[in-house]
Amino acid sequence: MAYDLVGPAIALGLSAIGSSIGCGIAGAASHAVMSRVEEGHGKYIAMAAAPSSQVIYGFILMLLMSRAIEAGTLTPMTALGIGLGSGSAIMIAAIFQGRVCATGIQATAKQPAIFGKCFAAIGIIESFALFAFVFALLLM
Repeated sequence: MAYDLVGPAIALGLSAIGSSIGCGIAGAASHAVMSRVEEGHGKYIAMAAAPSSQVIYGFILMLLMSRAIEAGTLTPMTALGIGLGSGSAIMIAAIFQGRVCATGIQATAKQPAIFGKCFAAIGIIESFALFAFVFALLLM
């Protein structure tokens, strides 16, 4: 039916929205810092791109959920619940990861030696998106 793939679409859509917002937040900070420093711009761009990984989780969920629906092993209503829950969790993780990336970019501009240490907090937030992704797979 026409509504069968709403859950997978929501999982992808929310993940993409979160990644876009997170990268936007971090990208704005990256631009601001690059206007003040003369070198090392690549590391700011790399940090600003970190929230983009969450859209990959949403994409894989969309593919696997749509295949499970077509195979009859997942009902559209269950997929809707999984899509809303996991997509929302991934979206929020991406947004907050963008905020943490923005502060990491600002901190690294002031003290370049802490660049690698900033990825600890970024990775912690990434793990929540990854947990939502894995738990969605387990539910399926």
